[in-house]
Amino acid sequence: MINQGNDCGDGVSRRAFLGAVGVGGALTLEDALGLQAAQEAPTPALVVRARPFIYTGTGPGRGTPPPHSLTGEDLVAARLTPESWRLEIVPDGCDVERPRTLSNGNAIDFRTLLDLGRTHGIKFLKAMQCRSGPNPQSHGLWEGVPLREVLRLAGKIDKVMRVYANGFHNNDPRQIFQSSASFTQVLDNAPGELPVMVAYRHNGGPIPLLRGGPVRMILPWGYGFKNTKWLQRIRLTANTHPIDTYGGEPDAYLKTQVPQIDAPANANAGAPIILRGVAVVGMPGLKRVEYWVRPDTGTNGELAADDPAWQAATWRPGTIDPPPDDWTGHLPVGVSPREIWGFDSRTGRPKDWPLRYTVATWSVTLRDLKPGAYEVRVRSVDLNGFAQPQPRPQQATGRASVPCRIITVRA
Repeated sequence: MINQGNDCGDGVSRRAFLGAVGVGGALTLEDALGLQAAQEAPTPALVVRARPFIYTGTGPGRGTPPPHSLTGEDLVAARLTPESWRLEIVPDGCDVERPRTLSNGNAIDFRTLLDLGRTHGIKFLKAMQCRSGPNPQSHGLWEGVPLREVLRLAGKIDKVMRVYANGFHNNDPRQIFQSSASFTQVLDNAPGELPVMVAYRHNGGPIPLLRGGPVRMILPWGYGFKNTKWLQRIRLTANTHPIDTYGGEPDAYLKTQVPQIDAPANANAGAPIILRGVAVVGMPGLKRVEYWVRPDTGTNGELAADDPAWQAATWRPGTIDPPPDDWTGHLPVGVSPREIWGFDSRTGRPKDWPLRYTVATWSVTLRDLKPGAYEVRVRSVDLNGFAQPQPRPQQATGRASVPCRIITVRA
């Protein structure tokens, strides 16, 4: 099926948004010791409203191991506080001049990572999207250093084909958390593009444990499973095979898509009906959002991929919200858009809009609908001209079904 059915969107309150953004300024080891700040859960979208630009959920996510529940000495023993955190860089069938290991006493500590950040630090926005889920779990501001700069601390490296990353593991094989990237992806990227990152800051403060802190590997273009939480070990290997926790295509990048629609279930005839939502902006960018309205067919919004109705549909343009003129209140306190990847360092304006790997908010206004029930669908069209769910409709490369809402208009 192309359609996900009659789903219901989650809204985020202003209060939850303010609780999600942290305090800006330089991150020190002492600041990071205040990790695990509480984050509020989003509130249900009983009233359709625009979502905040930065938002977070609180759930641990599908298949998440239990370190988010550790406290006190258990956190220290697991090396999940900034003070106790260490990162190993070890060889696996390749040549590494200076392996960084716990046994050698030279594993990389948090302060060394912060020192790298003073020269190589990058702030960037990213939508954290599950490959099989309907919505971005969060949209946040991350800060870190390119993984390639961290690997330089291991000296000369040769015969490497792939980089394996492991997070905290409690020795339960069912809960191991790992991901991988090609050595090419780690070392080489187009000018102006984001590389694979080692992040140590989130929304202006330390990375909460629930979000994979104190240090997390981030592939800006990747789905959530590619972004290793509780990062503790990098294995450089001559092996070309990926080892990612979940199946499917391991190197699939974020699809451009509208994941769901925030809309009222009922409306009064004669009054405009405003639909809102977010679009995930994948590597192909976002050209437009468009919608299709037809009378309810009684199938709860389900419509087979080969149904002729798709070809006969009339799609109309929605509205993508422009970037704000003033970013105050949209970004963490103390963070200027001039510091963020994708923004002009002089003007503070985004170089392109919407930014890739982020979310864009959109709206659709329905007018003059007569009493009755309607199916409303919204989809994205990327900069290559592909309309959702194309060009990768298969589930293994990321969920991109066209969402539908059933709206009843009352006389």
